[in-house]
Amino acid sequence: MGQPRTHPVPRRRQAVAVTAVPVRAAGMTLGGLAAAGELFAMALEALRRTWDVRNWFWEFVEQSWFLAKVTMLPSLMVALPLGATVALQVGDLAGQLGAQSATGGAVLVGLVREVAPIASALIIAGAGGSAMTSDMGARNIRDELAAMETMGVNPVHRLVTARMWAAGLISSMLAPLVILSGAVGGFVFNVLLQGVTPGAYFDGALGLLRVSDIVVTLGKSFLFGLIAAVVACHMGMKCERSPVGVGRAVNRATVIAFMLVFAFNYVITTVYFVAFPPKL
Repeated sequence: MGQPRTHPVPRRRQAVAVTAVPVRAAGMTLGGLAAAGELFAMALEALRRTWDVRNWFWEFVEQSWFLAKVTMLPSLMVALPLGATVALQVGDLAGQLGAQSATGGAVLVGLVREVAPIASALIIAGAGGSAMTSDMGARNIRDELAAMETMGVNPVHRLVTARMWAAGLISSMLAPLVILSGAVGGFVFNVLLQGVTPGAYFDGALGLLRVSDIVVTLGKSFLFGLIAAVVACHMGMKCERSPVGVGRAVNRATVIAFMLVFAFNYVITTVYFVAFPPKL
């Protein structure tokens, strides 16, 4: 039996298929830019009405209490083993180099400059941001947002502004908690297990840290909290009007918030090190 004939694809159809690839890529790029513009516009609109505290104060108090409840324990659970792990790794390497007393300084400097703002922002985005997205998505499905607009109430001013400031405040409050917990974890393993004296553990950290490190850490934590909140609210308010759409919005909000936090952290850290070079 002969082999079945294969009909060649017409050149015109091949040209259309090849041309569709860059068109689709351009469409995705434009869609991403439009979504980023909408996100940025919502953030500006929410910040624009910050002065009108009476309209969003009690929502701010409620959201602050909720975020504090759902993020304090995860922060402790993350920071304690993280500080201990860093202390073990750094202490082992420093011991081989004969500078084991510098372990405390390395651990605390890393906690203050990088770990604390990143950990607090990720916990806010993961634990609190998912709840914000679900809440906004449920309001969107039940037409509560449309009802607020019908009554002349801007949902961004009433809901998003309060959540942004609550997330920023709680994120900046979680950063010292992460630093303290990580320092305790590093102290236990470095001092009790590796034989470093408590004075050497804390003396190295106080010699390397500066006031500007604390200020930048708190500023980054506050900014990252704002980013996580506005991303969560935007994804919830723009989600598909179904339970499946809300679930997808929660996943997208978490991923996008993580990406933005890491990107902004890189930019801020680079600018800070250029302006204030680290000193040994």
